[in-house]
Amino acid sequence: MPLLQPLSGFKMLDLSRLLPGPFCSLLLADLGMEVLKIEQPIEGDYMRKMGPIRKEDSAYFLSLNRNKKSMALNLKMKEGKEIFFRLIETYDIILEGFRPGVMERLGLGFQELKKRNPKVILCSLTGYGQDGPYRERSGHDINYLGLAGVLEMTGPKNGNPVLPAVQIADIGGGGMMAAIAILSAILHREKTGEGQHLDIAMYDGVLSWLSIHAGRYFLEKTLPKRGEMHLTGGYACYQIYKTKDDRYLSLGALEPKFWENFCKAIKREDLIARQFVDEEEQVEIIEELRQLFKTKTLEEWVKYFEEIDACIEPVLNLEEVFEHPQVLHRKMVIEIDHPIEGKIKQIGSPIKSSRFTFEVRTPPPLCGEHTVEVLKEIGYSDNEIQRLKEIKAI
Repeated sequence: MPLLQPLSGFKMLDLSRLLPGPFCSLLLADLGMEVLKIEQPIEGDYMRKMGPIRKEDSAYFLSLNRNKKSMALNLKMKEGKEIFFRLIETYDIILEGFRPGVMERLGLGFQELKKRNPKVILCSLTGYGQDGPYRERSGHDINYLGLAGVLEMTGPKNGNPVLPAVQIADIGGGGMMAAIAILSAILHREKTGEGQHLDIAMYDGVLSWLSIHAGRYFLEKTLPKRGEMHLTGGYACYQIYKTKDDRYLSLGALEPKFWENFCKAIKREDLIARQFVDEEEQVEIIEELRQLFKTKTLEEWVKYFEEIDACIEPVLNLEEVFEHPQVLHRKMVIEIDHPIEGKIKQIGSPIKSSRFTFEVRTPPPLCGEHTVEVLKEIGYSDNEIQRLKEIKAI
């Protein structure tokens, strides 16, 4: 008998598009929540046509929307709103990523939703939040990282700020924070019976990732310097080194025991006591190690350190990542079947448990694939559905 998914029985309407919101609802859908994407008729989620297209939908969209259903619904029409209000009787968790005020202009603000269902949970996920001087301002990941100070601290010493390869604010500051907030609101409702409006800002979320940097700044009042902080290039023991074949190794021998193991392995016991020397000496040690690592290829170094407990690993490309034995063992690469797109490889769920297992219940939906099915579930007749199609409410 299959184990019950932890969020089985909870139902969400996901009005969000692109990356932050869909990543949030993916996390929840993978845990068993029934997620119904509410998409614009015809066009749908913008992500469907962004990036490389397989047959109908983009690889980006397909990677974010498994285990979800899709309903094409025109929320600007009276009939569309009526359907939405009927939906929230059971789909009582709502995720939206519009600019502040849009839900109110649609007649779907929290106060209006609360009248229809006092237990409703509305999570609004925006760039800067529902209030404050930047509430109406547009933005993207690069802007939130810039305003949060992350870009200023990211990059090599004496170099320019560097863009990270993953969307930190969108995913970490937005999608993950929204998922945590929704789970907290569900627990609150289970205890009290109360719904609530969650206000999640990607800018706030990425600011919260500055905890250790902020702690040091508030104490010392000195600005961190790009490429010179302890974990961004200031220490020889926590550094990226180029190999003979122009590949890279990551050395994270931060604890003294790992640094000692590393130094003994390279026959440089003289460096053991110099792990945390001042900046000038660190520069000298870094340069010495740079020259050392250029004497062997990446493969040779990996083999050399294979049995050494020193926190040293190769910097892999995606082809190597998705063939890595640890990734495969943990089932972090999966293959699913899609009725139109065929077999699709995806990243698996990072959440492992002794009480439930991750499964792909349904492939990413076609735009509006479940519209009729859901309408029938909430009591609409075939004639009513035909009329809604004719007036383009669905």
